[in-house]
Amino acid sequence: MGVSSASSETGVDTCLVHSVASVLAREPALEAVTIDEARHSIAVATIGRQNDPALEARVSETIRRAREAQADRRCGLLFGESDCAECEVPFARFERETISIRHQANGTTISRVTCPTAPRFWRWRNIPWPTLAPRHIEFLPDEEHAGEWKAQLAASVLCAAFGVAAYLATGPLQVLLFVLSYCFGAWFAATEVIELLQLRKLDVHFLMLAVAIGSASIGAWGEGAVLLFLFSFSGALEHYALGRTRREIQSLFKAAPKSVTVLDAQNRQQELPVQEVERGTRLLVKPDTQFAVDAEVVKGETAADESSLTGEATPVAKGVGDILLAGTLNLWGAVEAVALRPATDSALQRIIRLIQDAQHAKAPTQRITDKFGTPYTYAILSASLLMFLFWHFVMGLPATASGAQEQSALYRAMTLLVVASPCALVLSIPSAVLGAIAWGARRGILFRGGAAVEKLADVNVVALDKTGTLTTGELRVDRVESWPPGHEKEIAQLAWSLERFSTHPAGRAIARYGKRRSLDALAIERFESVTGAGLKAMRTGQLVAVGRREWVLAQTSTSAPTVAASDEAGLSEVWVIWGALLGRLILRDDIRSESAGILRKIHDAGLHSVVLTGDRKEAAIDLQQKLGLADVRFGLKPQDKVAIIQGLIREGKTVAMIGDGVNDAPSLAAADVGIAMGARASDAALEQAAVVLMHDRIENFWQAYRLSQRARRIIRQNLTLSLGTVAVLVGFALFGAIPLTLGVLGHEGSTVVVVLNSLRLLFEKDGD
Repeated sequence: MGVSSASSETGVDTCLVHSVASVLAREPALEAVTIDEARHSIAVATIGRQNDPALEARVSETIRRAREAQADRRCGLLFGESDCAECEVPFARFERETISIRHQANGTTISRVTCPTAPRFWRWRNIPWPTLAPRHIEFLPDEEHAGEWKAQLAASVLCAAFGVAAYLATGPLQVLLFVLSYCFGAWFAATEVIELLQLRKLDVHFLMLAVAIGSASIGAWGEGAVLLFLFSFSGALEHYALGRTRREIQSLFKAAPKSVTVLDAQNRQQELPVQEVERGTRLLVKPDTQFAVDAEVVKGETAADESSLTGEATPVAKGVGDILLAGTLNLWGAVEAVALRPATDSALQRIIRLIQDAQHAKAPTQRITDKFGTPYTYAILSASLLMFLFWHFVMGLPATASGAQEQSALYRAMTLLVVASPCALVLSIPSAVLGAIAWGARRGILFRGGAAVEKLADVNVVALDKTGTLTTGELRVDRVESWPPGHEKEIAQLAWSLERFSTHPAGRAIARYGKRRSLDALAIERFESVTGAGLKAMRTGQLVAVGRREWVLAQTSTSAPTVAASDEAGLSEVWVIWGALLGRLILRDDIRSESAGILRKIHDAGLHSVVLTGDRKEAAIDLQQKLGLADVRFGLKPQDKVAIIQGLIREGKTVAMIGDGVNDAPSLAAADVGIAMGARASDAALEQAAVVLMHDRIENFWQAYRLSQRARRIIRQNLTLSLGTVAVLVGFALFGAIPLTLGVLGHEGSTVVVVLNSLRLLFEKDGD
């Protein structure tokens, strides 16, 4: 257990070996971890536990953070060095008799020192290789193409102008003007075709150019010019629509500060670039300035404007122990704060990465259309060639004709190429998905890609965590009790000394309580977190346990005083035991005023709601009565919640899980759609969530659900329109019953309608 103490002394979590060793110290169920950087694989070993998603998530998150730190610091301990100069902790301090490190061809294994036969009983499982966050990321929508729609619009206008002039001219001048019209109309399509040909791909741009060239070859210059004008105009409209969604998202975030004021040990102020701020740096934040990194207030009071991050316009009071979020504005007070994480890992940057990922993550329906894009192009080219041969050799139509052009085989083949091109189909899904992502982002609803937009509409069961979801999550210590009486301060100190390492809402409440009362943290050893139960450590040779009543009382053989659990509804308890001293902290958490209304909407929509909570029965019954809930399940550990969700899925249900804490991360991962509450949600919850509700309001789930339904409806409308138009026009083209000009109008018209239909999502007023 020396690993924990060494780590805590130095604050080291930037070295991969030190980090994994500290996880082994905290997780008694974990026996070993093997890391193979060459193959990008991680394996964990446990005894007797088949699967623990929460444990795996913590290991993966620890390794991700260490790898990001390695990318900056180039820590080399993993490769056989005995000391790590960067983190300044020699390996000798990790007590070699406790932790073993073996370098092998298939990776490095960090394990507990145990008997030689123990590894035979280990159960190894592979976990996903964590993805590194981009360094010094900034949110800028594709600047290279941001204004491209303007150039495309200008090109389409020039194409039309020269086309009209050519229509009015005669002789060689007419041909010259048509050539100029073609050049402007085909310029952007030609650049796309050249890029795709280098990748050995074809798409609709190639088809349009082929038709335009074919039209010119048979003397139908006018039809080709109309085609290129409409195609370039619809391309400009497409880029405008996508650029509009990007601007909607970009407008959510103000320019982040580039420097911060740092305080040294003598309280001297110094300006430091924000990218150089590390965890633990002491900062001074002045009024009317933005918070550059996520930090915790250690001195002073103020209020923060968090509207740029959460959309909530009401200022949020901040005092000692409260969290400041990067990108939000300090309104009136000067506060001192300690950085919680680097700027590249702040809540703001996590959200920006979520949005960037969402813009590039495709919906399932879109992936299907993309998969068949190139084969479809080849199929259309082949079909047009076959029909040309059929019309020419079987039907006896001339290959080309100088008179009645529509009676030539080539003319009909060109018409078929145009009407069968899937322009509208290609745009029908991404335009709607990006519109939905932009609408949601403006209102604090972040979808992690098109799959989340589509999947949420299919949900028929909504599972909800209690604390932080149906309640405010801002627990506060109502009172402290001890047995024997008179030791309330000592009970609070013991709880604060352990809970200051916790991310659970109860732990955060106790941490705030301790900081605001300036309680001294007591010296502890062998700190350990037991998932779903509590925390324990050693103090002066005696066990200190903090957590659930039953678990805490079971940690000691000393006869504890007979104390009944509090039966006061709406309160929760955190029990503390140390030797013969027993106590508890009573916590209060208020139910959100919006919870009853949103649950009623969920019920009226035909969705089944189930509340999954680790609270005791009395608190669950009180919640059930106040909110009119039909299905509340209490006393659950994280693995119990996962089992319930998996059972619902096996019954054929589509489940959405709403939560915010580390203990909710396994459930979010197990559900069909994981939904994290608020910018303050834990890293693990944000990592597993497909949807993030930034306003920290439960009612935004309803907005997200209705948005998903609207987006799916528009996608279906677009698919019906695009496929229907293609089917009708192809039918006419096969019988030679449609001129090329009308085919072009129908084809490009459907593309414009699809884009405009998707843009409707940007102008919806609310989720209803």
